[in-house]
Amino acid sequence: MNYLKFSKQTLLKSITSIVFLFLLFCQLGAQNNNPSFLAYQQKMEGTNLSFKMIPIQAGKFLIGSKATEKNRNADEGPQKEIQISAFWMGAYEVTRDELDVFLKDETTSQNINVDAITRPSAQYVDLSWGMGKEGGYPANSMSQRTAIMYCRWLYEKTKIFYRLPTEAEWEYACKAGTQSIYYFGNDPNLLGKYAWYDKNSQDKYHKVGQKLPNPWGLYDMLGNLMEWTLDHYTPMAYSEFKALDPIVAPNSKKYPKSLRGGGFTENAKQLRSAQRFHSDPVWNKRDPQIPKSKWWLTEARNIGIRLVRPLVPPTEQEINDFFKSHLFIE
Repeated sequence: MNYLKFSKQTLLKSITSIVFLFLLFCQLGAQNNNPSFLAYQQKMEGTNLSFKMIPIQAGKFLIGSKATEKNRNADEGPQKEIQISAFWMGAYEVTRDELDVFLKDETTSQNINVDAITRPSAQYVDLSWGMGKEGGYPANSMSQRTAIMYCRWLYEKTKIFYRLPTEAEWEYACKAGTQSIYYFGNDPNLLGKYAWYDKNSQDKYHKVGQKLPNPWGLYDMLGNLMEWTLDHYTPMAYSEFKALDPIVAPNSKKYPKSLRGGGFTENAKQLRSAQRFHSDPVWNKRDPQIPKSKWWLTEARNIGIRLVRPLVPPTEQEINDFFKSHLFIE
């Protein structure tokens, strides 16, 4: 009679794999058996505004780009297969109409860090630079702090936990099951059908949803505005990413934070699905305030935000801890 012999290391690896598969099965089961995991419109209280959220199924994908991809940057590797849990993502970038409800709400208390004000200060100049505000134009020129404060305000108003996507979630949703340079293929000549970028934007952003969406129904994932993520930027982040829902942990430093998608000022080489961007102090160099604003960015007219909502919501304590940890920055 033959017996299978396992080393302790092999046994531990087998147990770890079984546990991972069990957790994944539970996640997929919760997702597939949840009749409410559908696209929906989130109403904004006291207004006629709403924003659309698209369900993004859980799954695996390769984050980053192939070593042979044209115009690839070193920070897009090493390419790694990771698992992403289910979440909803905004079909569109947050519009100025939506952000203005937050900016004008005098009933909310947004003071988490030591600050002289309880919500974003008024913009000291017109940071839309005449490109458009009301009527479906994307909200721009805000810091990551303002973006997260907006998420916290939404939680106070709706009791639903919205946040910025992680880099991994953003790229997973952007690629939408594709492995090509862009989510529509490899031909940059087709980019104008899907994105506002330096070649067709006339050096300005445009109303959201005017171009074709990606395969999962998300608009302007490439171009129009570059979008904040939760992650603190590190060049070799992927080498440290865990296999399930990776994120670069909160960091008290204001710079650099990760952004994705490129904007109306970027070119076709920079609008690849795997391209990474990061914030820079130069984005606030013309700020006339002393100290410089935590809320607005004078040189970041191509920066915006997109929301996500995890399928499995955190507890109230976890949500409070989340906002505290992501808002204690310099």
